[in-house]
Amino acid sequence: MFTTLIAEAMRSLGANTLRTLLAMLGMIIGVAAVVLMLAVGEGSRLRVAETIATLGRDILNIYSGTPAVAGVRTAAGSAPTLTRADADAIAQLESVQAVAPAHYGNTQLQYGGSNWSSSVFGSTPEFSEVRNWEVASGAPLDDGDLRTAAQKVVLGATVAENLFGDASPLGKMLRIKGQPYEVIGVFRPKGSNLDGRDQDDLVWVPLTAAQGKLFGNPFPGTVRFITVKASAESGKGVAERDITALLRQRHRLPADAENDFSIRDITASAESAAQAAQAMSVLLGAIASVSLLVGGIGIMNIMLVTVTERTREIGVRRAIGARRRDILLQFLLESLLICLTGGVLGAGLGVGGAWVAAEFFDTPVVVDLRTAVAAFGFSTAVGLFFGYYPAHRAAAMQPVEALRTA
Repeated sequence: MFTTLIAEAMRSLGANTLRTLLAMLGMIIGVAAVVLMLAVGEGSRLRVAETIATLGRDILNIYSGTPAVAGVRTAAGSAPTLTRADADAIAQLESVQAVAPAHYGNTQLQYGGSNWSSSVFGSTPEFSEVRNWEVASGAPLDDGDLRTAAQKVVLGATVAENLFGDASPLGKMLRIKGQPYEVIGVFRPKGSNLDGRDQDDLVWVPLTAAQGKLFGNPFPGTVRFITVKASAESGKGVAERDITALLRQRHRLPADAENDFSIRDITASAESAAQAAQAMSVLLGAIASVSLLVGGIGIMNIMLVTVTERTREIGVRRAIGARRRDILLQFLLESLLICLTGGVLGAGLGVGGAWVAAEFFDTPVVVDLRTAVAAFGFSTAVGLFFGYYPAHRAAAMQPVEALRTA
């Protein structure tokens, strides 16, 4: 019975090929738009999530204060109020997992006839853990390098490529401000952050070497900033409160005095971007769904015309014993076949469009099973919703009236 109805529906649709294709076109465009927009939205969301992962989760940066000189507020970090001893004290907090004080500067690097300007970070061995930097080859700096202010470096992928090309830099000597430093490791590439800055364009040296040999330190023991990784159990909020209380106590600040330091959540902007990307994904899908609504209206219009043209056929079928539900199912199947066929073609077109966007426009796209399920779900829903009224109208016809009208 059901197979017969499907075969009959296919014959009816095939009898008016151009009309069927035009009705199907709206569904093809609608489903393709939904698939493409969902793929672009999901790709953007995942790219932001990957950026957050490269920055490191639950990360806080502590900077020195912003003193007022002659009544003018100066830039953050211009007052040397943070020390390595502060970092050691922060590391003892239960809400903190790891701490890495840092002293840095931009300078020229040289190897043979090649040179490259980069950011040189002096920090402790905890730097790679706190900032989620993984050493891809070689070894990281250790406590011995920190104690002896060893002239050793770990390079970011961009620095290694520009100075050494395809050759391995391990064991080779480069010069930083004219001083020789041995390359002992290379970081795994991270790519750009949300600001477009290359995270791989950096050099890691021992904190003591940066303070004593490369950039100097007019205030012994002070550092430029301290990076803190909060424990997973406590989270950034608890860690920030604990750090604020500890530093105010260590710096002997009166209750009514402002903090002589500032704490920033370096992943806050990335997390906001992730929420924006998620909202944009939903918005793009909603906008694309409007084309499905238009396609559905077109299908309803075509089916109403079809019902009018086939009034005599409906009357004859009812007269020889066809039940109302048989007529209803017949026309509903025709609507559903149009939508499902259009959905399959539209899904293919949407996936192709996503591939073109990724290949030629460097747009992040993700097409997964959920997108395909959504496409078929939309097609089925549109077919049932917009096909029901014409089918119900056909089923409601009385045999005598249908034959008389015809």
